Amino acid sequence: MDVVAMHMSDGLINAPTSLLFGAVAAAGLAIALWRARTELDERTAPMAGLVAAFVFALQMVNFPILPGVSGHVLGGALAAILVGPYTGALCLAIVLIVQALLFADGGLSALGANITNIALIGVATGYGIAVALRPLLRGRTRGRGLAVVSFTAALAAVVAASAGFLLEYAIGGASTTSLGTVAAYLLGTHVLIGVGEGIVTAATVAAVARARPDLVYLLRTAPRPAPAPASDVAA
Repeated sequence: MDVVAMHMSDGLINAPTSLLFGAVAAAGLAIALWRARTELDERTAPMAGLVAAFVFALQMVNFPILPGVSGHVLGGALAAILVGPYTGALCLAIVLIVQALLFADGGLSALGANITNIALIGVATGYGIAVALRPLLRGRTRGRGLAVVSFTAALAAVVAASAGFLLEYAIGGASTTSLGTVAAYLLGTHVLIGVGEGIVTAATVAAVARARPDLVYLLRTAPRPAPAPASDVAA
């Protein structure tokens, strides 16, 4: 069996579950479309297009993990860190829709589940971890800290996306394979896939931050340090 990093094909979950998570995906993307306007302006909008194209290209390249198991970058944490969580979710959804319609990569009936797992759960988890770890980005070690934060966020995002599939499989799995067997196999392989994604994400975010830190959403939205209190000593 060839498993490709949570890009679900048709037939893994039943029709009612596919419809349920299709509705979840539609609702999530509607919210993302509404909120993305707060993340984009004339300067950052082109960055969103570049991120979508870059993630699309990365997802077309598979790398071996175990015999019969290959992985590719999902891009949730990468997109969220660079262009924001709402815009990132839209970028990932566009990539998944194009891949499903034009390249038959991921089933059409599973499109809602794939968007839920990769564009919603993956992006939200990756961004949440990155924000939680953002206080590490201080002083001389800021560059290395950003790489560590990006790596950790990407690893967590991949595992969370695979956990989303496990939830869907538990609700309406169309296979006779037990949930425990699927969970052990899926989570184990996706930790390895997450390591690969973490390396790619850390390298990409660090490179962008060195060249244009003002275009990295995680950095430009960081709270500014409070000003030092005025001295009480009279001049």
